[in-house]
Amino acid sequence: MTESFLELAAQRRTIYALGKNVNLSNDQLEALIKEAVKQAPTAFNNQTTRAVILFNDKHDAFWNIVFDKLSTIVEGEEALAATKAKIDSFKAGYATVLFFTETAVVKQFEELAPLYADNFYDWSEQGMGIANYATWLALTEAGLGASLQHYNPIVDAEVSAEFDIPAEWRLRSQLVLGSIEAPAGEKEFVAEDERFRVLGK
Repeated sequence: MTESFLELAAQRRTIYALGKNVNLSNDQLEALIKEAVKQAPTAFNNQTTRAVILFNDKHDAFWNIVFDKLSTIVEGEEALAATKAKIDSFKAGYATVLFFTETAVVKQFEELAPLYADNFYDWSEQGMGIANYATWLALTEAGLGASLQHYNPIVDAEVSAEFDIPAEWRLRSQLVLGSIEAPAGEKEFVAEDERFRVLGK
């Protein structure tokens, strides 16, 4: 029997200990990621989310870009060593999905519906978050781990050049995935009375 949505949501965690022991083929992973993004809702169905899926040397190339950039920013040998260890942990994963917003579509809808023009960028960010989450849940259901990272905008120019990214695509997040080599730690939650209000019950 398929797990319920809430069971799957509880199972999804940030996994930092990722490996390459993935049972799905690259074609299967590609299909899973594409379907998750395609089925994620967006405002006005404007489908502003774009994804670039990196395997093998392309996956490595992205994390090399990140480290090379950070090595020009991080100060001190100890901090640099810690940064390298962190980036190497992402590089140890199997693949990376780069998520972009198609800004030309956002602009198009700002012009098509001027009454809502101020909202379309925010709505594109909501669509991005849903696509990130949908992809992460799909990977969780497939028995894989993932970690959502945000090294944009410091690597934007290098990523665009390396992977021939259209100028209108704005990098928003990076989902690194792989086999789960160690479980996530305990998750703490904010007290419900601080987080929720129920009215008119």
